[in-house]
Amino acid sequence: MNFESSRSILFSDTLVSDIFITEYMPCVDGDYVKVYLYCLFLGKNRKQVSINDLSKKLGIDISKVKQTFAYWENAGVFLKKECGIAICDLKETEVHKLYRPKLTSTPEEAKQSTEKNIKRSQVITAINNMFFQGVMSPGWYMDIDAWFEKYRFEEDVMLALFKYCFDRHALNKNYILTVAENWYSKGIQNAFQLDNYYLEYEKCNEIKKKIRKKLRLTQNLNEYQEAYIAKWVIDYKYDFEIIELALKKTTVKTNASFDYFDMLLTKWYQKGLKTIEEIQNDIKQFKQEYKVKDKDDSKTMKNKHFNQSKNIDLSKFYDNLNSGF
Repeated sequence: MNFESSRSILFSDTLVSDIFITEYMPCVDGDYVKVYLYCLFLGKNRKQVSINDLSKKLGIDISKVKQTFAYWENAGVFLKKECGIAICDLKETEVHKLYRPKLTSTPEEAKQSTEKNIKRSQVITAINNMFFQGVMSPGWYMDIDAWFEKYRFEEDVMLALFKYCFDRHALNKNYILTVAENWYSKGIQNAFQLDNYYLEYEKCNEIKKKIRKKLRLTQNLNEYQEAYIAKWVIDYKYDFEIIELALKKTTVKTNASFDYFDMLLTKWYQKGLKTIEEIQNDIKQFKQEYKVKDKDDSKTMKNKHFNQSKNIDLSKFYDNLNSGF
């Protein structure tokens, strides 16, 4: 494998672009950085090296070295050639990214664009100073501008997005995009909607803790279980007191799952039951339907309800609820 640049090592230096430090380095682990830096050094001095030699020199498993080369090629940092590998000029790459042809606009459009751009410019400057110590790389400017257009976030929401990721020590583009997609899917565009989301998020977290305690779960909830809880709290607007009614099903069913709880809560939601009192009345009414003298008739009725309730044995559940309900 050939690398392309020469000078005595004693008097030479290997320059690393700030673009690499700010754009690429935060997103990869240390081995990826080691491979890049050593290849940069080899390229400057026009050296040859094999994948196997590179693996031994850097103390990195050969499969990881191959994986690293594939990653840098896909990221546009390395360029594979017939004679070897060329290391791309990251500054030139950023210049090409930032170049945009100038388009004409009407005076009204220009005025609106100017006002919008002033606000955006102020927010981007704040992001640069608060989270990048004033040295945010050019690529971030283009990405933030694109995110404004894609997600339709107001300036306060964009600033909050970066603060959210910064506070979680995850100020990289992949994580920011994940959070932005989630907020966008929740219909968040302005600060008011974001505040409501935060309130719902905190409520979900509190209910998650209570559910884990009630069910005596030692492990964290998985993403599917958390999705169920979010549906109960955010979509169904159920408080913990109502959710707890479904959790009490565990007293009459062995190994009751979140699927089972969801079926019961969804049944209540579809019936329009929104309060404890409404559910209590539904329970009483259901019990009365089962008070029949003939045992066979009672059994037939139970089977009918069993089928209609999608395998939820409401009769047993309601009969085993505490007398206070």
